[in-house]
Amino acid sequence: MKRLPLVSLLLLSLTSLTLAAEPVVIKLWPKGAPEAEGFKPEPEAYIIKEKDDGVKRLGNVSDPSITIYSVENPNGTAVLVCPGGGYGILAIEHEGTQVCDYLRTIGVTPVLLKYRVPRRDNEDPSRVPLQDTQRAMGILRNRAAEFGIKADRIGILGFSAGGHLSIMTALHANERTYEQDPALDVPDATPNFAVPVYPAYLVEKENAFKLVPEIKVTDKAPPMCLIHANNDPHSAAGSALIYLEYKKLNIPCELHIYSTGGHGFGMKKNGDPANDWLLRVAEWLPTLTKNK
Repeated sequence: MKRLPLVSLLLLSLTSLTLAAEPVVIKLWPKGAPEAEGFKPEPEAYIIKEKDDGVKRLGNVSDPSITIYSVENPNGTAVLVCPGGGYGILAIEHEGTQVCDYLRTIGVTPVLLKYRVPRRDNEDPSRVPLQDTQRAMGILRNRAAEFGIKADRIGILGFSAGGHLSIMTALHANERTYEQDPALDVPDATPNFAVPVYPAYLVEKENAFKLVPEIKVTDKAPPMCLIHANNDPHSAAGSALIYLEYKKLNIPCELHIYSTGGHGFGMKKNGDPANDWLLRVAEWLPTLTKNK
């Protein structure tokens, strides 16, 4: 039987979604996000490039939030989606809202994270966004029943810088740099699984075959599915090295390195093999719960 092209399958799935409830938007920091003394935020705005490259960029995020989308037939799993953008902006569409649209078609409750950008700390650019993912995980776990999700089936998925952030959250979820609120935070904010897609900043600049010191896998790390392209300028070796660290500890991990795809493909459709990444993730997710 002839298979329909991936794009056709996606269109059929998306158009089959019935009109759902409005998304729920929750501010992560009701009293204002923790910032360095004297920090003056610029107005949040979309960044318009002189030449349109198809990327919708959101900049100057100082009031981070999560947007929880409804699902027609939810399966109890939720995914916190972290767009990329070099910790400078958020590629909010092809690495954000469009990903959420797809997750809804497979019964997964998508949660779009709008984390703080641009960088507050050039030496440690993930420090402030990590506060946002830690807080987001706390809110989702505390209010899981309200949103029809299971507190032990909340994962994180991110692209490029967002992929780096998803790994940092998976490995450093409980190293807090802010004052916790029991109503909004949880003792263990480790996601139940992580899906880093072409994650950046994993290897040393001088040695692309050595992980940076902060990427340290322990036996507390959650299952992971890594997606990369061989011709990505942010070397796929980083994803491969993380896989090997997982293998050493016998922690569930899946790795897909596609021959072509470059960097930043997200939900773009250009015929590269990497365009099928979301199907591999959809196949992988059920393996996390089949033995529970």
